[in-house]
Amino acid sequence: MTDDRVTRLIEMLDDPEADVDETIDLADEIAASGDRGALPRLEAELDRAVADRNSYARELLGGVVAALGGTEKLPVLVRASAVDLGDDQDGLAAEIVDLVQADPKTAQRLLHPLTEDDDLSVANRADWALRFVP
Repeated sequence: MTDDRVTRLIEMLDDPEADVDETIDLADEIAASGDRGALPRLEAELDRAVADRNSYARELLGGVVAALGGTEKLPVLVRASAVDLGDDQDGLAAEIVDLVQADPKTAQRLLHPLTEDDDLSVANRADWALRFVP
């Protein structure tokens, strides 16, 4: 059951003693499950990771949200990415670029409105993502 795996993943992300490789393997397993029903909870946990300034959790959860939700989740990922947590965001940035390039038309439809967002960080991040439209 994916919900049990999501609960376990969240516990592992909250535990500084959790094994990193096991945590990543579980995130990959959830991402490969195809269970879109887990997205609302994963998105809520992604928001919490950003609010808690947990760049590690943001990176892992962002990858799972991208894998399960696809291009339609670009706004969620761009908003999460727009918050500077002091990390390089290589993984999350790569997820965003991959989604933009996989479905440029949908990416443009979803990201163009974000370039006008009241939060300048979100607007700038959306503009950055649109640069990868082929």
